[in-house]
Amino acid sequence: MLINYVHSFLRWAILLAGFWAVIRSLKGVTGKTPFTAADSKAGLFFMIFCDLQLVVGLILFFMSDTVHTGLANMGAAMKNPALRFFTVEHGVMAIIAIALVHIGKSKIKKAATDAQKHKLGLIFFGLAFIVILALIPWPFREALGKAWF
Repeated sequence: MLINYVHSFLRWAILLAGFWAVIRSLKGVTGKTPFTAADSKAGLFFMIFCDLQLVVGLILFFMSDTVHTGLANMGAAMKNPALRFFTVEHGVMAIIAIALVHIGKSKIKKAATDAQKHKLGLIFFGLAFIVILALIPWPFREALGKAWF
């Protein structure tokens, strides 16, 4: 299914943008550097890719046979790790991660100092990045393993 490939491809864009945003924030916190347009763009691209992924993910959620199977019998889905992951956990963690990115971006805009902006970016983008790493069905996760691309 093409939409599944788009969703998988966007994963890599999110990982790259998120890593970039976290590294820029970390560099700003440790190096006490000014908050620049590049720092702002790193967070913005992270947010944009997350939002695109949300739209694609919602389309995939409503089209997925796996999700339909899980929603049809939630009791059975909760006992099956793969069904539970794709029916509940993946989407909930994605929404949490996207909320963290948006909250972080908003708080950064309101922060008074460059140091505060970098610290908020590191906290919110870092937490979102960790959640995103946990919600991806990596090939090495036995019950969930998907292809790298």
